Amino acid sequence: MDQVRDLRLFLAAARHGGFRGAARVTSVPASTVSEAVRRLEDQLGTRLMNRTTRSVALTVAGTELVNRIAPVLASLDSAMETVAGFGKGLKGTLRLNVPGAVTRTILPPIAADFLRAYPEVSLDITVDDGLVDILSMGADAGIRYGETLAQDAISVPIGPRRQRMAAAASTEYLAKHGTPRHPRDLLAHACLRTRFPGGALTEWAFENDGEELTVNPTGPLTISTQASEFAIDTAINGHGIVATFEDWLRPAMDDGRLIKVLEDWWPSFEGPFLYYSSRRHMPPPLRAFVDFIKARPRETTPLQVTKTRSPESS
Repeated sequence: MDQVRDLRLFLAAARHGGFRGAARVTSVPASTVSEAVRRLEDQLGTRLMNRTTRSVALTVAGTELVNRIAPVLASLDSAMETVAGFGKGLKGTLRLNVPGAVTRTILPPIAADFLRAYPEVSLDITVDDGLVDILSMGADAGIRYGETLAQDAISVPIGPRRQRMAAAASTEYLAKHGTPRHPRDLLAHACLRTRFPGGALTEWAFENDGEELTVNPTGPLTISTQASEFAIDTAINGHGIVATFEDWLRPAMDDGRLIKVLEDWWPSFEGPFLYYSSRRHMPPPLRAFVDFIKARPRETTPLQVTKTRSPESS
């Protein structure tokens, strides 16, 4: 522990311009900081800092040591905070930025179980279907689909590992307009569309036996992805065909309010991921949430599929 203390004082001196600067931020006398650095130099057999009457500067060896110990000490601090949180009863706020796609069936049961396990942690959830920098938006972590994750993000699978897009319409609509047999037939039907915040319409993509195609149908309704339940209700009321997440349509299909359309062509895609920055200190509520997600049984969908497609594209 004495060595860790010496390393912390050395790092403070390196970051704050010398022994006096380190003394100001650590509330330790400058002479104590100087002695700590000298002990490290004696132990390592090399000079870490060049001292003059006016300044203190890192040597090459000192710079190398700073680069190596800074992330180690940050990781140590994070570990200590997390464990201390468990001992005292974890508290704090976890801020998540998530797409509307996960707020109806995927995130609610996970959030409920997490809040039950950590009653003194608050969840602050922003629903955003755009591609955003979670740090600049003030979030600790985000949830997105794989094709839209930042390159330097750490990601953890959350929710079902396979999902499908489905299409359906009411019995009334199909009796009046007929049932499409091929995705191209949708061009002659009333289709209910959703639009991303960036302005792009959601894709109506299909696949069957190695064949993939995308259609761009029209219809009486286009609405924001965050209000897609409106499109489902419009389909139930007989005004057209809706295409969206299968699990969103499942209740209405199971009770007969909607009838499956083009089921052989429904495409599948990889489920969402929780992601967070690899360059930022991990707050204890986020660490607890990540561990909680990893410990949950993996949700799977019994599909015999090989293609992967992301539903997000803005």
